[in-house]
Amino acid sequence: MRTRLTLHPDQDGAKQLRNQYGDRLICVRYRYDEVTKKRWKTVELIIEESNWEPFPCKPPKDALVALQVAAQEREVRRQVKAAGGKWNPREVVWELSYEQVVALGLTERIVTPRVGEEQGDHLLIDGSKSERPSTYR
Repeated sequence: MRTRLTLHPDQDGAKQLRNQYGDRLICVRYRYDEVTKKRWKTVELIIEESNWEPFPCKPPKDALVALQVAAQEREVRRQVKAAGGKWNPREVVWELSYEQVVALGLTERIVTPRVGEEQGDHLLIDGSKSERPSTYR
């Protein structure tokens, strides 16, 4: 079976279906099966809408990324320091090149600043909100 024609809602041949399905209609497809000699008209519809946060793209190797490391995680902190990591007290994170973060296996600790949030609040790379790490004194 193959698709020979795809129509958008505002094109002739799809307008009647647009009247039926409204803004939920994405497109109309005409599919053909040479074996059975049949043609099907199919529609693609929106059936649910929800908010979504895009997954952050992978940064360049030399880009500085922010890491969440709690004060009591002395061994992790030592590894980050040895790899050239710098403490950023303003953002309450460690900063290290992405290449080094990958080499240390710490990618799950990468955080991104939350726009409009309190200073020190971050979003983990998986989209969940991080708890503010305690600072080392």
